[in-house]
Amino acid sequence: MACVPLAIKAQKVNKMDTQKADIAAISEVLESYYFKGINEGDTTLLRQIYHPGTLLFGDVKGQPYAKTLDQYLDGVANRQSPKDSGKPLKGEIVSVRAVNSIGVAEVKVKMYDFNYHEFLSFHKIDGKWLLVNKMLTDVQL
Repeated sequence: MACVPLAIKAQKVNKMDTQKADIAAISEVLESYYFKGINEGDTTLLRQIYHPGTLLFGDVKGQPYAKTLDQYLDGVANRQSPKDSGKPLKGEIVSVRAVNSIGVAEVKVKMYDFNYHEFLSFHKIDGKWLLVNKMLTDVQL
């Protein structure tokens, strides 16, 4: 009987370790791909972390914002990158949560004269965390 409690404890620790690993993996996607790709205008880097069916919704300066991934990446490719503008992007991870194969991140992105507050949905597909939905709004500071 003494082995049963140890097995239960080990399973709980393993689940927590898995959740911590998933949160760390999503955070790495944000730091190494998302913020970097937006800052540098690198659509090749960004395509690595977006699911092809990703949709983007929100509002910018009070106007509705709705784009497909291709529309969004076309805009990124055809604008001066924040890095090249002399006003580099500042990205901040507010929070990351993960449960099984789904995750959500709340981030703040300062670029150009915008202060975006974003909610990003992730799905773990074939062992890789992909961004599947982006919700954003620009806020006054």
